[in-house]
Amino acid sequence: MNPDLEPLRRSVTEVFDDKYRARERGLANCRKVIRSSANAIRALHRGEAAEANALMTEAGSLLREATDVLALHPDVGNAGFIHDAAKEYAEARLTAALGSGAPLPLPRELGVEPAAYLNGLGEAVGELRRRMLDLLRADELGPAASTLEAMDAVVEFLATVDYPDGMTGGLRRTTDVARALVERSRSDLTTTVVQERLRRELQGR
Repeated sequence: MNPDLEPLRRSVTEVFDDKYRARERGLANCRKVIRSSANAIRALHRGEAAEANALMTEAGSLLREATDVLALHPDVGNAGFIHDAAKEYAEARLTAALGSGAPLPLPRELGVEPAAYLNGLGEAVGELRRRMLDLLRADELGPAASTLEAMDAVVEFLATVDYPDGMTGGLRRTTDVARALVERSRSDLTTTVVQERLRRELQGR
């Protein structure tokens, strides 16, 4: 006698259909979060603050929606795409704050987990390096030096967050990359300052 498997089929199909719909909606939102965050950072570098803020607001809303959709399916919600989207969103928000000298928003204010936040903070160092180089090209040595100080402060802080990589989402590697960027930036700034000093001395003769 063959067992009646139809009730089982309906039962498991219902569960997996719900998970699949949540996953697809969350994944689509996360892709949009990453795109909007990247565009926001580009707008920041162009000095288009209003455009950057609009894009970051959009990204934040999409991320909250994705998180809410996946809240009932933690096995799906723990997938890497949520972490990646949250990291990119945090990077955009933190790049904006560091570049303007505003207080850094906390993880709970952004609605992201600490691991994603800290990795976003580490990656913001790379965006600050780009800002510093732009300032050097514009002969704005004072603001460039201040930007390097901010980069250095971030790396020094991240180095104090000493937990297993499984908890921090690979923060140690992010910190190592950021530290290397700081050292390269310090060298670039030093070279520019020395060249500017020599130029002034030659002009004074």
